[in-house]
Amino acid sequence: MAIERPRYLPAEERRAATVEAVIELAAQQNPSDITTTAIADHMGLTQGALFRHFPTKDAIVEATMSWVSERLLASVDKAAERAPSPAAALQAMFMAHVDFVARHPGVPRMLFGELQRAGDTLPKRMVRTLIQKYSTRLHRQLEAGRLQGEFDHSLDVDAAATLFIGTIQGLVMQSLLAGSATRIRRDAPRAFAIYRRGIGSAS
Repeated sequence: MAIERPRYLPAEERRAATVEAVIELAAQQNPSDITTTAIADHMGLTQGALFRHFPTKDAIVEATMSWVSERLLASVDKAAERAPSPAAALQAMFMAHVDFVARHPGVPRMLFGELQRAGDTLPKRMVRTLIQKYSTRLHRQLEAGRLQGEFDHSLDVDAAATLFIGTIQGLVMQSLLAGSATRIRRDAPRAFAIYRRGIGSAS
């Protein structure tokens, strides 16, 4: 179903609206099947109007990947800043990530789709950069918690960061298989509790 949007918007707002349209469409269909025609139709525009802001479909995909990276990292940063301790920060980051996925179910479908494409594409490199930046944030919290005694003093920080991301990816996959974007919110607290026990005592 097309979303009603103003027909005339400043260039920056039109680009942002295009990204939102792509994410909405990705929640409804296979992301690889999304065409510029479908995007334009969803926005109530002509393809000509769309191409005034993006020269190619790849440019739209790249803008979408950039939007995802910026918004997700901003969400987990904001969550961590409010937390009183590294352990609380990790939990807040976990739940913020889960909430982001639940609000934008098209995002993981797009990420998984891009990672399956052959070759070293720019969107694939952008996903790798996102994971690297995310891991850096996790390392910071995990190392601080280890030094402060919240986590096991012999904690393998690299493995713990990988497991954190992998746990969320597993929850995302389960929600996609179930066809329910809200399932991830239901399962996340229990999954994080198990992760938390694995990296150190809760006391």
